[in-house]
Formats: sequence, structure tokens, C-alpha cells
Amino acid sequence: MPSIHSHPQRNTIRLQLRQSRVLKDLPATAWTGLEPLLEVADFGKSSLLVNQGHSAMEQFFILDGILKRVVCDPKGKEMILRFAAENDMDTSYAAWRLKRPMPYSIVAVTKVRVAKLSMEHWVEFIERHPAVKAHFEYEVMSLMSEVMAHTITLHLLDAPGRLSRFMRKHQDLFGRIPKKELASYLNLTPETLSRLKRRSGNA
Repeated sequence: MPSIHSHPQRNTIRLQLRQSRVLKDLPATAWTGLEPLLEVADFGKSSLLVNQGHSAMEQFFILDGILKRVVCDPKGKEMILRFAAENDMDTSYAAWRLKRPMPYSIVAVTKVRVAKLSMEHWVEFIERHPAVKAHFEYEVMSLMSEVMAHTITLHLLDAPGRLSRFMRKHQDLFGRIPKKELASYLNLTPETLSRLKRRSGNA
């Protein structure tokens, strides 16, 4: 996997990274330390970036495409916890801090390009930059709150309510996520999702 410096699209990648919610306020001196640690990786649709139960952990900054966070029960049934797209990130940070295996997988929903680094290197970096660490940990807490809110929503809202909430919260992703994936996230059948979308005028 190429470094940013050696990538033929390095100027575009640098611009994309500077739009990241986590990295957008990074001072120039911090960029100098972070960029050599990052690798640019491209993944095809359905590629597995991080595997549930494994101890290999990484930090991902999404440049293009959509990722999902997924948990599987012992029978192989999947539950999608969240989607993340450009300017967002996904992480193994909580599992790293707790010294536990990954409690979920991170999977490409579409073709995806990320800038990534090992969790060890990312933690070493943010420990040297307290302001970056504080902002990153706030984003991690927001992410975890988002996952919890979604889980509660599945129990409290009916099918139209779940779709309406997703459209309100994630209008930027609506229409980009394959129907089967979105239906799974909302705990609906693809047929029910199609019917609700037609009813709401978003078919």
C-alpha cells in the first residue's frame, strides 16, 4: 500500500484528509508527524477491513466510499451498527484501550479508499498532541452514542419512523446505500423498504 507521499493522487488525498472531522483542525506541525504514518488503501465492495474477534486494530479515515460497522451472532446473523462515508472515520480505539478483541467488523459497502494506520501508531501520535486526542475521543464518544441511539430506535420506532429518522439524520447517505444494506440496518425487508420509500416519494 502506498504512502501519501508516493501516491499519484497525493495532492487530492491531502485535501480530502484536511476535510476529515477528526483532522480538519490539525496544526501544520502535527501534519508533518502524521502523514508519514498513513497508508492509502483501496477496497472493493464487501471487502473486510477489520474482522470481529481479531486483535489486529487500525484507524481509518475515509476518503471515498462508504463503510459499515457490523456485528455477527454465533449463528452468523448480522446487525449493521452504523454507516460512515467521506470526511468520517472508523476506529478500533475502544477495543484497543480495553485490551479486548474487536467486538465488530468493519466492511466496505461500496468501493472504498481510506488513509489508515495501525492503532498503536495512532495512539502514539495522539498522545503527543493532547488537543487532537481530546477532539478524537469526543468523536469516538459521539460515534458510540450514535450506535446506541440507533439500537434503541430499532425497538421504539415503527418501520416508517425508522426510515424517517434515517432520512433526517443521514440525508447525505440516502440513495447511496444499496437497498439490501439499508433494509438490514433498519431491520426491514427490502420489499417493505421499497414500499415505504414509494409512499414517502423517495423511491
